[in-house]
Amino acid sequence: MTDDQVSTADTMRERADESRLKLWLLVGANRLVVTAVLTAAFFALFSLGTILEPGLSTIMQDRAVIEGLFTSMLTAVITTATLVVTIGQLIVSQENGPLGEQRQRMSATMDVRGYVAELTGHPAPADPSAFLRALVVATRERATALEEATEDLSNETARGELEEFVDSILGNADTVTDKLDGARFGTFDVVHAALDFNYGWKVFQTERLEDEYADVLDESQRTALQDLRQSLAMFGPAREHVKTLYFQWELINLSRLILYASVPALLVSGMMLTFVDATTVVGTTLGVQNLLWLVAVAFTLTLVPFFLLLAYILRVTTVAKRTLAIGPLILRDSQR
Repeated sequence: MTDDQVSTADTMRERADESRLKLWLLVGANRLVVTAVLTAAFFALFSLGTILEPGLSTIMQDRAVIEGLFTSMLTAVITTATLVVTIGQLIVSQENGPLGEQRQRMSATMDVRGYVAELTGHPAPADPSAFLRALVVATRERATALEEATEDLSNETARGELEEFVDSILGNADTVTDKLDGARFGTFDVVHAALDFNYGWKVFQTERLEDEYADVLDESQRTALQDLRQSLAMFGPAREHVKTLYFQWELINLSRLILYASVPALLVSGMMLTFVDATTVVGTTLGVQNLLWLVAVAFTLTLVPFFLLLAYILRVTTVAKRTLAIGPLILRDSQR
């Protein structure tokens, strides 16, 4: 996209050069659903071992096979559980601090809320989705004010670009406010909606338009453009703050879920090591050795903590990559 192309698509998915399925897997889908998909896919692929020769019962005549497999899984589960406990401790440690530091945090927060109240004309909402929505609504109002201020602009090129720019903001703002309306923090809905508002590109366009048409804009029109830039710029730190809180929330949830999943995974690994050999389960079901079904189910269950970690980290790292830069610094086209 060139610098003078002022309009963009209204959602991140439309702006990104990625398939719908990929974005659904990386960010859109519920993380427990992604975990279930990964678990089912692994189980299905592992079960293809039925077509290989020799069969599993023959291989397991030497019990070192199952011992090696589940001993390594026992170690991996313990390591994963230890890792998430460490992550949880790091998150908690960020909230600790002396009284003076906590007072400074509170003071900075209240200063920002006061600034947002001045910008929106209303007390800053306490709910994260309503907080972001108030900033988008304020941006929409200032875009409308810019449209009214420039509707009689004599320069047709400048008026055309400004009209296109305002229309792009209004469309994007309507899409985002609809998504934020009723979105509940703790789900991905709030952050997902915030990602759809490409404020950085819009901030850049206000700077470019003001500079390029400095000789045709009067004082009131420049003021309207600057007011619009002010509200757009405030959305950046607000989105980053909500995103950071969401990351902390999700990593705490991830730590808890992995600890829950680690207990049955450790139990299954221990039982397989202690009780199972080639004679434990005999016969076939659906043409597949029952021993293979048992090992496939047990091995898949021991991997659930890893699949949980993978599902959550895929979303966190994808969102982090798409929001690396704050402000009008576009790292790649699909981040707009």
